Amino acid sequence: MATLLRSKLSNVATTVSNKSQAKVSGMFARMGFQAATDEEAVGFAHCDDLDFEHRQGLQMDILKTEGEPCGDEGAEPPVEGDIHYQRGDGAPLPPSGSKDQALGAGGEFGGHDKPKITAWEAGWNVTNAIQGMFVLGLPYAILHGGYLGLFLIIFAAVVCCYTGKILIACLYEENEDGEVVRVRDSYVAIANACCAPRFPTLGGRVVNVAQIIELVMTCILYVVVSGNLMYNSFPGLPVSQKSWSIIATAMLLPCAFLKNLKAVSKFSLLCTLAHFVINILVIAYCLSRARDWAWEKVKFYIDVKKFPISIGIIVFSYTSQIFLPSLEGNMQQPSEFHCMMNWTHIAACVLKGLFALVAYLTWADETKEVITDNLPGSIRAVVNIFLVAKALLSYPLPFFAAVEVLEKSLFQEGSRAFFPACYGGDGRLKSWGLTLRCALVVFTLLMAIYVPHFALLMGLTGSLTGAGLCFLLPSLFHLRLLWRKLLWHQVFFDVAIFVIGGICSVSGFVHSLEGLIEAYGTNAED
Repeated sequence: MATLLRSKLSNVATTVSNKSQAKVSGMFARMGFQAATDEEAVGFAHCDDLDFEHRQGLQMDILKTEGEPCGDEGAEPPVEGDIHYQRGDGAPLPPSGSKDQALGAGGEFGGHDKPKITAWEAGWNVTNAIQGMFVLGLPYAILHGGYLGLFLIIFAAVVCCYTGKILIACLYEENEDGEVVRVRDSYVAIANACCAPRFPTLGGRVVNVAQIIELVMTCILYVVVSGNLMYNSFPGLPVSQKSWSIIATAMLLPCAFLKNLKAVSKFSLLCTLAHFVINILVIAYCLSRARDWAWEKVKFYIDVKKFPISIGIIVFSYTSQIFLPSLEGNMQQPSEFHCMMNWTHIAACVLKGLFALVAYLTWADETKEVITDNLPGSIRAVVNIFLVAKALLSYPLPFFAAVEVLEKSLFQEGSRAFFPACYGGDGRLKSWGLTLRCALVVFTLLMAIYVPHFALLMGLTGSLTGAGLCFLLPSLFHLRLLWRKLLWHQVFFDVAIFVIGGICSVSGFVHSLEGLIEAYGTNAED
């Protein structure tokens, strides 16, 4: 009797467990995630085969390349880092974003015919992105966040490192032989794959819009910081900050004639080294005043109204996810990508935390939006001139990238292009295309003139696009594409990052916008 009772209870428990699992899996399937049970996996596999056949039919003109073997006979095995998804019939599926080409010199996607880079070179590129001159606004974040601001510098480094890794994981899938192969080659391709098959291009357009906003806002910040630094370096001159911004923009107009970044890229290393020297000078000055450090000013409480702005500033300083797919695709050993991400973000976390804390301890409540404005007049002028030179030389990089994205999205989509091509048959830039580029330079000037607030603009950009590209989209894409293979703690991390990132993004955007409106109203009264 006892055995029969235990058998019935076991059957009931199994039935309830299966029903619960079916309901949960069905719910996530309706949300767009992959199936979690074996029965649903069969159905989704059938849908995948149909989707593959549909895409294969649409892209036969791409598959039929000249001199390529169409069967298994004579076909070469895929090399390491191959982006083609090898099906059972041996026919490779081109990546969904293959029509988009390189941005600037390095390119959004890594070309296979280009020289590969080492892990150290890749780490140097990541360091350039997350250790740029925007760290000058981090002490201002400590002003409104105290010790919690320092914690956020560490937390943002950990999260951005993690989301960078899961973003790269979305580039890969297992083929029928169980081999992990690269089937996508860009952030845009990942986004399109998440929205397929109903909206195959929606995700890519969303990512492109976010990317354009971030790149243009970066250009605006370079103009703002140039005007701010020059105005505070020479306060005795009868030249306003707006006038300095106009002078800086006049020097940037030749960017409209750029066809590539070959002429500019040679200054990249010099600018980065100069920036590290400037950071060392600022820290050295702060250490010379260590006896006067105001430890009592660093609090555990936060300014509820202004702290969300600090979140955006910190997040924006870690933004690098846009070009990580290209960087990983160009590495000699892609397996070293995770290690490279670890040490670059650990180094960034340590250096940013020390720089922000030491600078705030030196000036405490007098900390300004751009920390070099707190330096004595003699040192400030020299340091700021170097920073302005770095800002002006850094401007062409995001500007050219924004132009490339705009041209490819609106002018180079073939029959789907919204406007005619910017280039003529001989490759020369048409006059109206040049006018559009000049208009973009002027737009960055107008924004810098009417919203000359470095920290607020940085916080707004970090909350709007930085949080989206670094927190929200990578975690969402990871859940969408790899749901069936994720462990419970990975799902928990992704959901937690998405929720926390969404809250920080909304609150930071609202408070940054309120701060800009308040600052604009104050300027209007003055």
